[in-house]
Amino acid sequence: MAFLLRRPFAIPATIKQSVTRTSQLSVRALHNTPLKQHPHLFKSKAPTLTTATNVSKFQSAFRRSYQQQAISNPLAQGDARQRLLYGAGIFGATLLGINLIFNRETREDGGMPPFERAYLNDTFLHTGLGIGIIGIAARAMHMNGWSFRLMAANPWLVMGVGLAASIGTMYGTMATNPQNYAQKYALWTAFNVTQAALLAPLFFMHPAILARAGLYTAGLMGSLAFVGATAKTDKYMYLGGPLLAGVAIVALSGLAPMVIPATAARTLMWSENIWLYGGLAVFGGFTLYDVQKILHHARQAEQGLRPKDPVNESIHLELDFINIFVRMVQILAMQQSRRK
Repeated sequence: MAFLLRRPFAIPATIKQSVTRTSQLSVRALHNTPLKQHPHLFKSKAPTLTTATNVSKFQSAFRRSYQQQAISNPLAQGDARQRLLYGAGIFGATLLGINLIFNRETREDGGMPPFERAYLNDTFLHTGLGIGIIGIAARAMHMNGWSFRLMAANPWLVMGVGLAASIGTMYGTMATNPQNYAQKYALWTAFNVTQAALLAPLFFMHPAILARAGLYTAGLMGSLAFVGATAKTDKYMYLGGPLLAGVAIVALSGLAPMVIPATAARTLMWSENIWLYGGLAVFGGFTLYDVQKILHHARQAEQGLRPKDPVNESIHLELDFINIFVRMVQILAMQQSRRK
């Protein structure tokens, strides 16, 4: 059940509002704008979808109009060097702060044993490879017109088939014995391609936003993974239960706009903030938990209690990365829209 909730619902749910809706539709999309901004919402005849219309509607899905306008950031007007220094400063401060807050108690066994280090490095290698497959496949699908066909399809069908394929390939991968290399990596590749198919419409966003979101996500997860790897043994293993409760709340807040009236702008704003910033906190916690769980599994594998399976371990980290990345993209897109 945990993995069912730890899916990036933003993409299939956002696609839902990219298709022009008719008067018979009674539910709202996950990131829709208030009704007063859609004067043609209840017209019976839908106009023809065009490339510009699809792109603008998808990008507007990542912007909230009921939030107050923020003062533009003066650093956004600077040159590339100033932005790079500003980003590096934020990353360094974040790493230092996370390490000071969460890593006060380090390991008491003299450091990470070689077998733990090797298992963790192997898992990180598979995680990076999986994310690379997702990015390359999503880009290729987008360039071949998959994103347009996906947005024009029935959103509920897309969500249902996407989740079924994602969960099916994930559990198939995890159930396959690691000694069965061909089947294991075939199902793992299918899982990554499924994620790519759901994330392909993100390439409608500006490349700079995607690049910054990827950099911030890698920095955040890298910092948390460092803390989890160097912290006291099993220090964050207790987070499993609270994180499951937190991800349930985040998932419900993401689905709230489908049942809350469009006129309840303040309630929708709070649900959006919970989905965005609460989701960042929850999946950041999952990164800590997953890294320590990987080390725990490494100790069990060294004792012969379980087989070594870095492919299964990498799936957890990939889901953490995807969920954090999608939220980073939305936050950056909202900030860009406020400056306009």
